[in-house]
Amino acid sequence: MAKKICVVGTGYVGLLTAVGLADFGNTVVGVDIDKAKIDALNAGKPIIFEPGVEEYLERNIQSGRLRFTTDIAGSIREAEVIFVAVGTPPGENGEADLQYLMRVVDSICQNLNGHKVVVIKSTVPVGTNRLVSEAIIARGGKDVDVVSNPEFLREGKAVYDFFHPDRVVVGYSSPKAREIVEDVYRALHRVNVPFVWCDWESAELIKYASNGFLAIKIGFINQIACLAEECGADVQIISKAMGMDGRIGSKFLHAGPGYGGSCFPKDTSALAIIGKKYNAPQTLIESVIEANEGQKIRVFNRLRQRLGTLKGKTVGILGLAFKAETDDIRESSAITIVGKLFEEGAQIQAHDPKAMGNFEKIYPTVKYMNSEYDACKGCDALLVLTEWNEYRSLDLVRIKNLMKEPYVFDTRNIVDQDELSALDFSFDFIGRAGK
Repeated sequence: MAKKICVVGTGYVGLLTAVGLADFGNTVVGVDIDKAKIDALNAGKPIIFEPGVEEYLERNIQSGRLRFTTDIAGSIREAEVIFVAVGTPPGENGEADLQYLMRVVDSICQNLNGHKVVVIKSTVPVGTNRLVSEAIIARGGKDVDVVSNPEFLREGKAVYDFFHPDRVVVGYSSPKAREIVEDVYRALHRVNVPFVWCDWESAELIKYASNGFLAIKIGFINQIACLAEECGADVQIISKAMGMDGRIGSKFLHAGPGYGGSCFPKDTSALAIIGKKYNAPQTLIESVIEANEGQKIRVFNRLRQRLGTLKGKTVGILGLAFKAETDDIRESSAITIVGKLFEEGAQIQAHDPKAMGNFEKIYPTVKYMNSEYDACKGCDALLVLTEWNEYRSLDLVRIKNLMKEPYVFDTRNIVDQDELSALDFSFDFIGRAGK
């Protein structure tokens, strides 16, 4: 049976959740305090860049199953199930900041009018769902069930991930809550998606443990890449061979300039703090955080070593987003590297298919170019930082003619090395020999 659902928060996770649950046949209201955002969404205009989301947004609005509002009180009262998908950004010490979550909890307590299931989608520290449940009960919400339902969406592939998840994790404490959540996700049950039913604390820690382990894989292959550079090995061959081992798997073994985005940096930091809180230090996580920051600096140092002085040099940059298929620049390696380049007196001209507007808010003095070829004009070096598909098939003859000095540093290993050699470029890669 379709449910009446309220999704509080229309950011990345909230919007995908609202659109996806509506497409499952539920009646969904997305809530946000930003009226301009709400107006845009009701007009069928997504406020994030994510391939495929616009089609689902328009379809479900037109069907009448999905709408957006700033009226949180009315939406809570009308809903049977309340999904909470607000941000939990890192505080000054790296611990997740729960102020936005607790504001939503306060609104729920003020508008209780019968049984509700409160589903926490936000990534929260271990113990948060129990804390929320106790807070609601203390204010008269004895007929309210709290559920932990962490998200595992990959930016750039989030629509696919929502409808084809590897698993759905649900932390719960009452049979009634489980029954209702099963009904909400009935479309996934019908295609035999695995569900992990567990306690709140396990669900919370599954999210952090999963992202922590993936970050470790990235950090590991980046350190192997550093070793490969020094001893003359090829990290691409190494990672391919490692990935053939079924115990290891090939995913997240691509060397690069360091991980970024909204999840890995935030979640690894939070996991390290949680470990200290429970007197179970997460030393591997602490090490990978340090190694990831070091990888960004290593990229900069290699570029500086190649060019000598950077003062007055022009560096072209291809890619500013933390990964392809997104406009998200949060914790992008480009932020650190561009900052260091400016400190050394370099001039920067950059191109990214989607992220230039966001990046300009941080670095307005970068020269933002209309194409990847414009970014190459007059450059002393070309730095590839994001693995956009259009950068995989660059016209290198054209680029050589545009550049002041034919030097490419490809931190994603996507440019054809043989073609660079044939055209007499100087080049560097991550974990592979340069020239």
